[in-house]
Amino acid sequence: MNYPMIHICFRVMDLEASSAFYQLALGFEISRRKDFPGDFTLLYLRAPGNPFELELTYNYGRQERYQIGNGFSHFAVQCDDLEASHRRHQELGFQPEAIKGLGKDGKGHFYFLRDPDGYFIEVIGR
Repeated sequence: MNYPMIHICFRVMDLEASSAFYQLALGFEISRRKDFPGDFTLLYLRAPGNPFELELTYNYGRQERYQIGNGFSHFAVQCDDLEASHRRHQELGFQPEAIKGLGKDGKGHFYFLRDPDGYFIEVIGR
């Protein structure tokens, strides 16, 4: 039996800010949206050409921020030029963490970025 990954869900406080972040920071595109007026909205985003989706769930009337936890949960994306990606995220004001992890070539090979709700995204160089 096969169990391919299809999506991951993050609950967000500001659907528009979170959607804009993922579109600008990672180039994700909105793949679909499901509105349940007065209850919640589900917004699905994905990287072009990739079927895996990020589901952003916005619950209407929520005042208290979600607790992210201390387990360092995250999802990861890959990029062709890690240094250029890091520089771009700095220029956009996203405050990425420093590039870490020494590879065989002595260079760093990943960094972390946080979305508007505090969820971690790991950006890994190819």
